[in-house]
Amino acid sequence: MARRRIIAGNWKMNMTPSQAVELVATLKDLVVNPDVDVVYCVPAIDIVPVAEAIKGSNVALGAENFYIEDKGAFTGEISAPMLKDAGVKYIIIGHSERRDIFGENDILINQKVKKAFAAGLSPILCCGESLALRKAGTYTEWIKRQITWDLDGVTADQVKELVIAYEPIWAIGTGETATADQAEEVCKMIRETIADLYDEATAEAVRIQYGGSMNAGNAAELLAKPNIDGGLIGGAALKPDFGKIVNA
Repeated sequence: MARRRIIAGNWKMNMTPSQAVELVATLKDLVVNPDVDVVYCVPAIDIVPVAEAIKGSNVALGAENFYIEDKGAFTGEISAPMLKDAGVKYIIIGHSERRDIFGENDILINQKVKKAFAAGLSPILCCGESLALRKAGTYTEWIKRQITWDLDGVTADQVKELVIAYEPIWAIGTGETATADQAEEVCKMIRETIADLYDEATAEAVRIQYGGSMNAGNAAELLAKPNIDGGLIGGAALKPDFGKIVNA
């Protein structure tokens, strides 16, 4: 079964609403590719204007974060049903910046994965290792543990609709990129972990992205690997080069 490629931009905390609309207009003709799912994961304040700006295009809308309750006294938070109602389809969960800066642990991330599915959103579940874990050689055990914990109680049918993003933390925003072989090694291991936790059919269906300074120059080599089904793109998602990655 051929998996459909998915290229998602993670805008992080960039783009005012007016800048966001301008960027969508700039990218509109550059990101057209009928064989690729294209997603913009945008800051909460940009969701409504970007939803309007991408109407009639091939781009799906994603969000960067949400809270596990549907509603209530949680000042400053946004719920999955709110995102769904605003036109969001994908949600980034467990990004290393959420884990490291905001202290999100695997128990919360597991709750978020389940809540996203309950609300009809497709999670982009992030995993990856620090430079210390990479150098210590224990990164495969670390990532297997992340996947196992984050998917606890998640069904095989749900996992088939999941996107997993492998992001070596040492390669995010640093200009350092895992070599195509390093990225493929881990993405293959992630797929084998899904096969162990579920079955071969589920492992073959799940889409695995590489994220970690993927850009117009290295995208084609990374995307040629059999277990890399797309990219979660940071800095390059804010530039016209994003179109080159979509069409790599």
